[in-house]
Amino acid sequence: MAANASAKKYGFRESLAALKNPRVAAMLALGFASGLPFLLTGATFGYWLRDEGTTLTAIGFLSWVGLAYTFKVLWSPFIDRLPAPFFGKLGRRRGWALLSQLAVAGALVAMAIMGPHGPGGLATIGALALVVAFASATQDIAVDAWRIEAAADADELGLFTSVFQLGYRAALLVTDALILVFAEYFGWPISYVLMAVFMGIGVFAALRTPEPSRADAVMEEKAGAAPLWTPRGFVDAVIGPFVAFFKTHGALALLMLLMISVYRLPEFLIGPVAGPFYSDLGLEKDVVGGVRGTVGLLASILGIAAGGIAAVRLGYMRSLIVGAVLQGIGVAAYALVAIFGPNLALFSAAMATDNFCYAFAGVALITYMSSLTSLGYTATQYALLSSTYTLFGKFLKGFSGAVVDGLNQQGRTLMESYAIFYVGAGAIAVPALVLCLVLAARQPKGAPAPA
Repeated sequence: MAANASAKKYGFRESLAALKNPRVAAMLALGFASGLPFLLTGATFGYWLRDEGTTLTAIGFLSWVGLAYTFKVLWSPFIDRLPAPFFGKLGRRRGWALLSQLAVAGALVAMAIMGPHGPGGLATIGALALVVAFASATQDIAVDAWRIEAAADADELGLFTSVFQLGYRAALLVTDALILVFAEYFGWPISYVLMAVFMGIGVFAALRTPEPSRADAVMEEKAGAAPLWTPRGFVDAVIGPFVAFFKTHGALALLMLLMISVYRLPEFLIGPVAGPFYSDLGLEKDVVGGVRGTVGLLASILGIAAGGIAAVRLGYMRSLIVGAVLQGIGVAAYALVAIFGPNLALFSAAMATDNFCYAFAGVALITYMSSLTSLGYTATQYALLSSTYTLFGKFLKGFSGAVVDGLNQQGRTLMESYAIFYVGAGAIAVPALVLCLVLAARQPKGAPAPA
């Protein structure tokens, strides 16, 4: 699906006005449901574990449960072609979305009941976190395809992506800020149960929103001509999306995948140590939550709007270049907090900078990846792209806690170790920037996509 140069400019104001349309409102709710589990097995989960005395090294390794998002491409062909168990009558996208949402909610409740010190200790809660991540990754496959297939043209794709990201960022706010206030006064277990209840927003949207119809004819034609259980159907479902992707993009395909794979490395690397960093600074959870919910929220909204406008006015590649620079700066900003201590004004400025940069780069990358998919292979191709963008980050972030612990054990203070780590994580944005520049230079002149 290629974007065209005349795409309508959907900023924050236009996106809010469009929420009167039920289909647009559904994208907001699905974006919220998609974003809600992400930090509950990532940075926020690490915050909980650090509060319970877990080492940074163990927290880093437990973050590997997020590799489920990376490997989702392995089961995405089946989500593309097969109906969901028990909910098949709702349609492929709706059925799988609903099934995975219920699984996420159930596993979150189980995490709350077991806790880090329950039977089996970290192994048990880690296994439950893996269930949440697996179900969340499955939900992402379904709703990402839903978002792309529901759009009638590039204009609507831009609108749906912007609103979806708005919902996603709202969920991150809840699981990155509001949950800290809950945890401060009610404890972590009750807070996780509340997050399971919030998954009901996505369940409601999945039940009330019609299945996207634009891809139905293509999918039915493929399923009718070659059912999945036949050799031809299996090859088309599993291999076809990759063949189509490389045939469409030619020699640039590998360069695209390489750039996507390293683009978000800075943010992935700081994920496991973010919560522990705030805890080690001595900041109260409700203070952190308050900052995230005020200046952090405003900065995220501005970043989403700026990223959407930039994708239209500057083009996808230029927006990616700007995003690569910004996210490196945003991550490195936390080094100043580590150096100068828990100054509320400085912490707020660093949080605002990082949230703006994170949101801008996220919109730029997601819009770009959405434009690269082909009708009939939407779920699998987008899963390929989104899995690629998490591949290195999800693996490398498991060592983040060990890096900080290692720096600390070399005679540096803990805050000095954090500062060095954040500067290094910010510098990792350079390879992505270089690849974006190379890809922009090699983009064929007059190419219709990424305009």
